[in-house]
Amino acid sequence: MKGTLVLEDGSAFSGKLLDEAKAFGEVVFNTGMTGYQEVLTDPSYCSQIVILTYPMIGNYGVAKNFMESRKSFVNGFIIAELCDVGSNWQSEGELPAFLREQNVPCLYGVDTRAVTRHIRSVGTMKGVIVPEGVSKEAMDRLLAQPLQKDVVATVTTKEPYRWEAECADAPHIVVMDFGIKQNILRSLHAFGFRLTVVPAHTSAEEILAQNPDGIFLSNGPGDPQDVPDIIAEVKKLIGKKPLFGICLGHQLFALAMGANTYKLKFGHRGSNQPVKNLAMNRVHISSQNHGFAVEEASLKGLPLEVTHRAVNDDTIEGLRHTELPIFTVQYHPEASPGPEDNRYLFEQFRSMLKEAK
Repeated sequence: MKGTLVLEDGSAFSGKLLDEAKAFGEVVFNTGMTGYQEVLTDPSYCSQIVILTYPMIGNYGVAKNFMESRKSFVNGFIIAELCDVGSNWQSEGELPAFLREQNVPCLYGVDTRAVTRHIRSVGTMKGVIVPEGVSKEAMDRLLAQPLQKDVVATVTTKEPYRWEAECADAPHIVVMDFGIKQNILRSLHAFGFRLTVVPAHTSAEEILAQNPDGIFLSNGPGDPQDVPDIIAEVKKLIGKKPLFGICLGHQLFALAMGANTYKLKFGHRGSNQPVKNLAMNRVHISSQNHGFAVEEASLKGLPLEVTHRAVNDDTIEGLRHTELPIFTVQYHPEASPGPEDNRYLFEQFRSMLKEAK
């Protein structure tokens, strides 16, 4: 069945629908060459329509090991070529069946290069995926919907849970789950941390009552300014325990410190984003997925130091508190998908906990 992606500005891009289904959301693109299942199950894409710029998708199938969360939270999926039969020793199924199982509308056979170039030119915007023949009035009604707010509440864990460590005296970390990827938990656990994962809206008092050695602020979806109640709780945690934040956690920490955030024109999404570590004077390739950034001018007068910058646009990619054991990065150091350049940050967190003790 033929289908169309229609953007808020009236631009339309044709393709084929995997099934007859409509989709609505903010349309964003990811430039990674691999990791389509990780993208589909990354909670940071909650409520968005995701375009993959790599041409063939589905060529290595799907597997449980590639899941980054309990389910897919994306509203739609747009690709150039849909591969029906994957070939990989880890494969446990095919992408088309996975998309149907996860209820993800998919438009394929699309000129994804043209869509990406358009979004890069005019910025991200709302869009709809509709079957051929849908009236303009129906599309206008779909596009008139507001984008979902506080998507963190949709993706966070409903109940606390633990990851025990092999070592009895392992450092205990409370992880605030704003939409955490499973490989972040695996990476923290692999570095010897004992983890208690709590829902996003857990109070600072409840977190501190567990007497952790440190606190981790996770990645997650949406505008950080949509969750002022979480920002208020993060503010109460500053100075109480060592703290490490990534992605949304980085932005929430900055807001809790009194800085500001703003929306990027088209965001950073992909496993090939260059970041410069200013202290090391080295560039690392990073995995990223965010549409907002910390405003540099708002850091004036705050006890915060910029530690990392994006090579492509010079935006802030890392912060360090100049007096307290706190640091944050905008990207995903667990890098799934992606290389392992940035795993040193987990070791840095562990060292920071030892020094704090």
